[in-house]
This record gives sequence, C-alpha cells and structure tokens, in this order.
Amino acid sequence: MPGLRLSGITLLATALIGVGGCSFFPQDGPASVDVLSQKSDIVPYGLVKLTPETVDILAAYEPKGLAGTFTDRRPASNIKFGVGDIVSTTVFEATAGGLFIPLDAGARPGNFVTLPDQAVDDHGNISFPFAGVIRAAGRNNVEIQNEIVERIKNRAIEPQVIITLAQQRTSLISVIGEVNTPLRFAVPATGAGDRILDAITRAGGIKGQGFSTWVMLERGGKRATVPFENLVMNASNNIYIQPGDRIYVYQEQQKFIAFGATGALDAIGSQGEFNFDAWRINLAEAVAKAGGLQDARADASAVFLYRREPREVAKLLGVDTGRFAGDLVPVIFQVNLRDPGGYFIATRTQMRNGDVIYVSNAQSNDLSKFFNFVNTVASASAVTTTAIVGVPTASAAIHGHALAGAAVVQ
Repeated sequence: MPGLRLSGITLLATALIGVGGCSFFPQDGPASVDVLSQKSDIVPYGLVKLTPETVDILAAYEPKGLAGTFTDRRPASNIKFGVGDIVSTTVFEATAGGLFIPLDAGARPGNFVTLPDQAVDDHGNISFPFAGVIRAAGRNNVEIQNEIVERIKNRAIEPQVIITLAQQRTSLISVIGEVNTPLRFAVPATGAGDRILDAITRAGGIKGQGFSTWVMLERGGKRATVPFENLVMNASNNIYIQPGDRIYVYQEQQKFIAFGATGALDAIGSQGEFNFDAWRINLAEAVAKAGGLQDARADASAVFLYRREPREVAKLLGVDTGRFAGDLVPVIFQVNLRDPGGYFIATRTQMRNGDVIYVSNAQSNDLSKFFNFVNTVASASAVTTTAIVGVPTASAAIHGHALAGAAVVQ
C-alpha cells in the first residue's frame, strides 16, 4: 500500500508539473535554453558568443568618450571678441603731423597714441575716431585692426593699429563640481593650448578618487561624459579646450548588476548591484565580486552578459541589425566557463558601467526541485492519511465505544 500510494503521488505531481510546464517551479531568471533561443516577447536581442575574435572587436570599438563626440582636435584659434569684452586700442603713424600725432610731438618716445579702453557694446560694436562704428563681436584682433586701417589710411600717415584684449569677459571656460577650486577663467589669448586636464588642474584638481570621478564636457549644445582616469590613460580623450566650454566634475561609482546562480548558497549580497572600485574591471573580476558561481545551482556554460552596443559594433559581431530600431542594439554575450579556456576570455572582456551579469541554473537544478516537490507532497499526504485514520478512533474513545480490533482502556 505505501508503495502504491507513493506511485500515485508521483504521478499526480508529474501531472501537475506537466500542466504548469517549466513555470511550475519558481525561477530567478530565464533558463539557458530560453536565452539561447533568442526569442523574447518584450525586447528582441542579439546573441554573441565570447571568443578571442569578438573580444578583439569589443576592445577595438570601445566607447570613444570625448574624442568620439568632439571630433575637432585643433587647439583654440585666435580669441574672438564678444559683448562685454574690454578693448584697448593703440594707433601708430609714420611721422608727426598726421591725424593722431601732432607736429609738436617730437619729444614723445614714439609716434603712437593709446585710446581709452572701451567695452564691446550690446550690439557687438566699438567706436574708433575718424573710422566710426567697427564690428568687434565674433572677430579677432587682426580682422578689427585691418578694417580700422582701411578706413583711416587716406587721412592718417601710414597708420598701424594694434587691438588688444584688456579684460576678457567672454570666451570663458567654466570648471565646476567636485574640484577643489571651482572657477571660470579666460581662454589664453596667446593660444596656450590648454587641454581638459589642464583646465581641471587650474581648478585645483579633483576632490575624490580618480576611479569614481566622471568628467562631463558641454560644448556647442553637445555633451559627453568620460571617467576621469580615461582622460589620464587615453590621451585621445584629453582634447583641447575651446571658448565657452563647461566642464562638470562629479563623483559616481561605476556599477554592474549580478543575478542568478551567483555567490555562496544563502549568502547575503551574492546578487545585486556591485561597485567597480576601480577604473576598469574584467568579466572574471566581476563574477568574483558577485561571489563566483554557485556549485549546486550554476550552469557554468551559461554565463551571460547583457548590454547595449552601437549598431555598427553589433553588425561587426555578427548580429542581424535589421531587426532593431535605434542606434543601440541589445546584445547578450555568452561565455562558457565550463571550458577551461573560458576564464581567459573572461579576463579579456572589459566590463562597462551598467552591465548586467546573469548566471543560469543547471538543468539538474530543476530535477532537484522536482524530487523536493514530490517529497513535500508525499509528506503532506502521509500526515493527512494519519489524521483521517485517527478521527474515528478518537471519536469512539470519547463515547466509550471500541472499534473492532481496538482495545479500550478502563
């Protein structure tokens, strides 16, 4: 009888599982076969196996940061005047007795006169004696000098004009945020060729650790952000500053998320969000930070890395990009850590801020869940049977009767 009962319970449990399918048992993520099928009712994605070739492509096409957004690599050109700038003007003539130098100026140290400083007005103009209103905003000193000379050359004696910037109030660079001395400074009119790191140095340097510091550059309506250490280690991102640049420095750890069969069994914090605590970490280091793979649950051949890649990179990786809209394509990378060489691949795969790691359960884990379920149902059935059999006996004892084959204690 117990054997028949157990067989019946097993058949019942199997029938329930057959009706519920794979979703009958609780899961903390998709099964590996579901990921490998590349089918999703929510978001389509491309599936790419991590190999030496795909890792090389990812390394060659890492996000370009500032250099990718701001492609003009030239240093700042001659400073152009703007509204509010204070202009100083000096006029030279070849000999005395001209338009600006009187005849009795023989005792002067030179045949020149310096005019009072003036600001570029709200209309972008300055005034010059005998030349009238001169456009200054948006022009450099040479352009202004040439126009003045052209206007007075028939009245002055071989005139030459020098325009200088007495006070620069436009073409400024702002450096704000997590720096020691936030400031706003003028682009050197002599073309010093300052770069982003030079501007941050002028602001006293960063306050926090380099690996948790980000630098955002705003220029001409565009923005780009890069880790501070990327500026130091990758010279192409340390571009020249330009008039009007705004540099914002802030602190934020790079992070990744880990789900699935990671960490020790019942360990607190084996799944969740993890800080890089460094400028760069690789996939192997990230898995280690999440506690490694659970020996009793994990399918080591089904370690997945979720991220979005630019369309051109996804195409190089072999993804059919025609199925996707937009500039970024959802891609799931698979690495097989059951293969001994998989760990070498993982150490070469660089993590990016916001990546998601998912480790799928092994198929044997579902089998274990099945037997646990059967044992639970069998145990519950045995308890229920004992309770049902005990009810008539207890009732007869209460009323002073004895069931057949049962002894009544006097």
